Amino acid sequence: MNTQVGIIGGGPSGLCLARLLSLAGIESVILERQAREYVEARIRAGILEQGMADLMRKAGVGARMDKEGLLHDGIVLTFDGREERIDMAALTGGKQVMVYGQTELTKDLYDAVLKDENITVVFQAGHVHPVGFFEGEPRLEYVKDGKHQVVSCDFIAGCDGYHGASRAAVPRDRLVEYERIYPFGWLGLLSDTPPVHEELIYANHKRGFALCSMRSHTRSRYYIQVGLDQKVEDWSDERFWDEIRRRLPEHIAGKMVTGPSIEKSIAPLRSFVTEPMRFGKMFLVGDAAHIVPPTGAKGLNLAASDMYYLSTALIAHYKEGREDLLDRYSETALRRVWAAVRFSWWFTSIMHKFNEDPIEHKIQLAELDYLMSSTAGKTTIAENYVGLPFDPTFE
Repeated sequence: MNTQVGIIGGGPSGLCLARLLSLAGIESVILERQAREYVEARIRAGILEQGMADLMRKAGVGARMDKEGLLHDGIVLTFDGREERIDMAALTGGKQVMVYGQTELTKDLYDAVLKDENITVVFQAGHVHPVGFFEGEPRLEYVKDGKHQVVSCDFIAGCDGYHGASRAAVPRDRLVEYERIYPFGWLGLLSDTPPVHEELIYANHKRGFALCSMRSHTRSRYYIQVGLDQKVEDWSDERFWDEIRRRLPEHIAGKMVTGPSIEKSIAPLRSFVTEPMRFGKMFLVGDAAHIVPPTGAKGLNLAASDMYYLSTALIAHYKEGREDLLDRYSETALRRVWAAVRFSWWFTSIMHKFNEDPIEHKIQLAELDYLMSSTAGKTTIAENYVGLPFDPTFE
């Protein structure tokens, strides 16, 4: 099989990238290790920055998102019994975020991609291995139905996540990896219950962090900070609901509607960055190159800027014969990556319990008190949360 761009990974990054390229007449082949049903059923984040929402519209798949998604102007921080609102729209010149579950976003993308004549999707492609990308002859080798297959392409886009084949194929002496492991995880619960508040609530509490989020007006997503030694089976629904209410101000906890969980899982937190993000004819996108704690809602949104830069560079290559944007991809993408890593680390550091030292919690409360009393402090949170702009010189 021959194509212009070989894409590893059929999640939102790979799908959206393929659509952006297709609209410019560029063909691609997507290799996905799982079946479509498995990919669409994965429970992931649901906060879209303006940049990601705009890319969905640009890709021609934003209609349902715009109809069913929930636009948010602000977020709420609770600490020391207080409830403080960050008015993101007022502080950033009208910018908002969109609450729209990644599960729904993925379904929208597949509905469009599988009808697109420029895109071929191979599901259940096993043992994917990119080769020849340093030598200028990139190929994707894989196994399908017990048979060895090869996709020859001009470029490879590794959109296959942290554990994927793309980064693993790079010799260790050709990259540098930066990593920080946090001493806790997030226990998340999804339920068909109305959200406790119309906006997201981020809670700093002496018992640990909590987050009240939602997927719709009738479906809620809640998280609590737990130790890395905790197991999902140790947490009954009753125990979860009891614990999250303890971490919220009484007037908020009293309004919480509880119900049976649809899904529960524990996600460890880490900061991770690979440099560079280009290796010859192969480019890393999204979680294949970087991971951030979910506190700042930057995971998929950070992949959005990668998709924007790479699609722009590839279109310039095919339509204008330009190489300059491909050459600038890694440097430009990493600048925004590190900005998001910094914000996610900082926001995590002031909202979570790292140890039993009471002075640390008092310092967090003092910092939060200062931030909420300062327009500059609230603006810093708002600007980073709605998403820093893409580099306007990248065109």
